Amino acid sequence: MLLSMLLGEHNAHLHYIEDVLKVSLSHRGNEVTIKGKAKDVKLAEIVIEMLWDKVRRDQDISIGEVEAAIKFARGEIGHEPNDPQNTQKQSFFDEKAGFKVGGSKVISPRSHNQQAYIEAIKQHDMVFGIGPAGTGKTFLAVAAAVEMYKAGEIDRMIFTRPAVEAGEQLGFLPGDLLEKIDPYLRPIYDSLHELMPGDQIAKKMDNGDIEIAPLAFMRGRTLKNAFVILDEAQNSTAMQMKMFLTRMGEGTRMVVTGDPTQVDLPNGATSGLKEAMTILQSVREVSFIHFDETDVVRHKLVSKIINAYNTYEFRGSGRGPSKS
Repeated sequence: MLLSMLLGEHNAHLHYIEDVLKVSLSHRGNEVTIKGKAKDVKLAEIVIEMLWDKVRRDQDISIGEVEAAIKFARGEIGHEPNDPQNTQKQSFFDEKAGFKVGGSKVISPRSHNQQAYIEAIKQHDMVFGIGPAGTGKTFLAVAAAVEMYKAGEIDRMIFTRPAVEAGEQLGFLPGDLLEKIDPYLRPIYDSLHELMPGDQIAKKMDNGDIEIAPLAFMRGRTLKNAFVILDEAQNSTAMQMKMFLTRMGEGTRMVVTGDPTQVDLPNGATSGLKEAMTILQSVREVSFIHFDETDVVRHKLVSKIINAYNTYEFRGSGRGPSKS
């Protein structure tokens, strides 16, 4: 049973390792044989050992975990693959390096920046996750909220977004404001549904333990003993961002996520995220984690698309490629 989890459905995990590392893998019984160039074979051994460690902890494996293990083995996330004590390998897939959201489901980091982000969320009351779409900023923050809620460390989970696009594109839809902006908040619902059963989500929304609302609804409130996530923060105005950050009450954690290159505010409006990045950079208790295209955990083509757009945009500006 454990070996089948390692191999994946129809040996999909082995085939992925073969394609990426240019090795040949076969298995008989409980043994996996690796053939190829010495360096590639060594990398494949490290990857399989890492995944086997995860399986033995009764943790699920997906292609995403396989890809993360390959990045780690190649040293692509800032660690050396030949650590004699295997301390970095162990920490990468250990439960302490991720979020345990129920049963055997553990959300593990898939890049060095994701690991730094997880550590920051665990150690700081306020964290900014900044970077392009698909880097796990929102999903990992939601996973942190779910873990802390289930551990009894917080009483509520509050998720909010600026309703900029809703005002432009959904204004003619029927229903009240919450019904109009529901499609815009759908990514948060999607993340929750990956981490919790749907009936639990509905029940906790009914009793107020989960709240999903537009940013404007935060005004005038003091948020206590909660995990609060402001998503798509680049579309908050400077006044909205200040309003949101000052809602923080006793026992509350805040995570702010956004991509400063994707601002949908009207021309001339200052992005609250961009301003906060400047104003709060010297506040030691606030942590800023920056992601880039190497952290993208969607289809591998997404990171190439992001990189191509960055190259095109900065070439047109005459400034050269971005290092952020």
